[in-house]
Amino acid sequence: QVQLVESGGRSVQTGGSLRLSCVASGTTFSSYCMGWFRQAPGKEREGVATIRIGGSTNYADSVKGRFTVSRDNAKNTVYLEMNSLKPEDSAMYYCVAQPGAWCTGTLSRDPWKYWGQGTQVTVSS
Repeated sequence: QVQLVESGGRSVQTGGSLRLSCVASGTTFSSYCMGWFRQAPGKEREGVATIRIGGSTNYADSVKGRFTVSRDNAKNTVYLEMNSLKPEDSAMYYCVAQPGAWCTGTLSRDPWKYWGQGTQVTVSS
């Protein structure tokens, strides 16, 4: 059973930066695609960024140029570096994982098999 534990969420002012981390256990991390989704109150959960086994990435248009997803297979960890944060980035951020054999790096939520409990990011103006 894959377990995902996120950390790094906190309150920050507009224009600030944060780095979220997600540690995976119970699996061979290097064989899984990883990603980040978010959900704000009253809104649907949306894909933010994904990273495939080979390192190719995919980003939502709303975060391109501001967010960077990366992975460290030696540490079983995926990161989300967030810069130039805006109030509309406020949300619960979820780490996701999917076995690599079926992974396309999609930002759609359906294929992602494993989800963490989330870490809260709040951006104040």
